[in-house]
Amino acid sequence: MTTKSIPLTDELHAYLVAHGAPPDEIIQDLAEETRSVLPEHASMQVAPEQAAFLTFLTRLLDVRQAVEVGTFTGLSSLAIARGLPDGGKLTCFDVSEEFTGIARRYWARAGVQDRIDLRTGPAGETLRELPHERHLDFAFIDADKTGYPVYWAELVPRMRPGGVIAVDNVLRGGRVLAPQNEGDRAIAAFNDEVLADVRVDPVMLPIADGLTLARVR
Repeated sequence: MTTKSIPLTDELHAYLVAHGAPPDEIIQDLAEETRSVLPEHASMQVAPEQAAFLTFLTRLLDVRQAVEVGTFTGLSSLAIARGLPDGGKLTCFDVSEEFTGIARRYWARAGVQDRIDLRTGPAGETLRELPHERHLDFAFIDADKTGYPVYWAELVPRMRPGGVIAVDNVLRGGRVLAPQNEGDRAIAAFNDEVLADVRVDPVMLPIADGLTLARVR
């Protein structure tokens, strides 16, 4: 027994992935293309166990209306879209045509392109195009770290009661304890903001680089 999450060696991580929901050929190919074509950005891709968790969570919550802020090459959006029922919709926000061009190919290959509405442009602006009523079941935030408070402010009022917001990279490799750059400082401040937000019930989990789940009241 242990009172905290155990550290993962490479071997233990591989075991965890293999005994959860192992990546299929499409996910493996997407991860490999991202590493080979965009090696300097590949760390922006979610971990394989995180992708599996997003699909699981989307199904568990019976999500029908979802939003993703920060799509990159499409692994997290592919995972969310796979968890949607017939008629479900995922609206993705990203600024890069280059990155999302890769995403589009893999969405089509997985047969989920009809569930995804991609909107390019600064998410702080394009999120405001969403209906103002409380209609969203799920949101995933994984974009520029200094923009998190803006995305949070736009999304929380649009979440239905009981809807969930998932926020990635909330541990910053452990640097939230001693921030070293603007992104670290932004996330440390954002984490305090979420904790103090009376509109949500949050829990922070040690998945990949830290994942906060916040249930909207």
